Amino acid sequence: MFQTPTTEVLQRIAERAMRERGIEPDFPPEALAELSALEQLPRTMAGGVRDLRRLPWCSIDNEETRDLDQLTVAEALGDGAARVLIAIADVASLVAQHSAIDLRAQQNTTSVYTVAKVFPMLPERLSTDLTSMNLGCDRRAMVVAIDFASDGSVRRSDFHEALVHNQARLNYADVAAWLEGEAPAPAAIDAVPVLADNLRLQDRVARQTRALRFTRGALTFETVQARPVFVGGELKDLSPEKPNRAKQLIEDFMIAANGVTAEFLATRGYASIRRVVRTPKRWDRIVALAAERGASLPDVPEPKALEAFLRAAKAQAPAEFPDLSLSVIKLLGAGEYALELPGQPGLGHFGLAVKDYAHSTAPNRRFPDLITQRLLKAANARAPAPYSNAELETLAAHCTEQEDDARKVERQVAKSAAAMLLMNRIGAEFDALVTGASDKGTWVRIFHPVVEGRLTRGFAGRQVGEKLRVRLLHANVDRGFLDFGA
Repeated sequence: MFQTPTTEVLQRIAERAMRERGIEPDFPPEALAELSALEQLPRTMAGGVRDLRRLPWCSIDNEETRDLDQLTVAEALGDGAARVLIAIADVASLVAQHSAIDLRAQQNTTSVYTVAKVFPMLPERLSTDLTSMNLGCDRRAMVVAIDFASDGSVRRSDFHEALVHNQARLNYADVAAWLEGEAPAPAAIDAVPVLADNLRLQDRVARQTRALRFTRGALTFETVQARPVFVGGELKDLSPEKPNRAKQLIEDFMIAANGVTAEFLATRGYASIRRVVRTPKRWDRIVALAAERGASLPDVPEPKALEAFLRAAKAQAPAEFPDLSLSVIKLLGAGEYALELPGQPGLGHFGLAVKDYAHSTAPNRRFPDLITQRLLKAANARAPAPYSNAELETLAAHCTEQEDDARKVERQVAKSAAAMLLMNRIGAEFDALVTGASDKGTWVRIFHPVVEGRLTRGFAGRQVGEKLRVRLLHANVDRGFLDFGA
């Protein structure tokens, strides 16, 4: 009997889950008609666009990623200081505000990354070609230039439009193994004469700025993510994936870019959409988690104290730290987008210990970043803002809601995939961690495959962060339901 490949089954589940939450998996005819008329931006230096193609730009991302949003390069300035340039794909120049493509992006607000398929925010001809920083291609970019002192602090920053050229496409795993001395340099690095030294400089600057951020109260987390393993269209495993040094390098530069972007817009007097993580409401439970491990935290939320506890916990029991990280992240609460007016006290990002933070570095993948890019272009030109304050406030709320729903879709499809792997193991027992406990239900995460399910028996009195032994009671592939009993 013919059996439909699991990839196709999961794609259909993903499409249905998206539509149920108001996220459209397909592009409307109007957007596709616009797409057919689009061409690559001309290679011109007109209008103040700089020619930076000679620099040893490179991209570092997942091996399978096709929508490349950023390139990086660094330059030593002496006395331990360095300038880092981050080139962000110039999506705003090709996607006109209020166009059909823009309205579709505004509807979904984000790409949806399911285990079976990526549903892009922008049509693939844009996000994986015309506005992707592809290897060997000239691309228009918004470049963020940041001068870092030897201690990792920002001395100055500026923004300009430029023409850039990706000289090496690299992936996280290979670069991390090389930086850690566990493997030779990837061939793509050796092919560009100065790139190895440049990446070592980037790594040093990233580590310096990360260390400074932690002294200011940024939080150390380490969570385990599951990546699907397909063989011939059949799902064989959900393999755990941990952070690595190359991912940290890119994350550190993106955090820095998002910070200086928010500050620049505020300095120029422009309202913006900020990414915020408010002071945690469930701080009491975080205090209790610390107490269970022999540590004490103040009664009021204090990021520096929490970071000290997290670092000590990681040093004491590194194997258990991802579980603790997940529990604290859940208790901190989800991030959200919010309007911020010039001169207004910032809500800030509790987990990063920063007051100014605007998503700006992934305009192919997130609509708030495209909004920010348009604001940056206006601020650079000292032109009127492309959005009113009321529009920004409405868009912030919509982006928060759609992003939350997109993450729910991703989790549901991941659980459908896990149900495929577990449907023949009803009655099996697993070690688990409580990841959610509220009036809506109690949730646990098992460790292989890495997936969450609902605790439908023995849930009374359970607390986030509690470890327990659970039995698989039910697995529903179609709805992504996994039920466990304690």
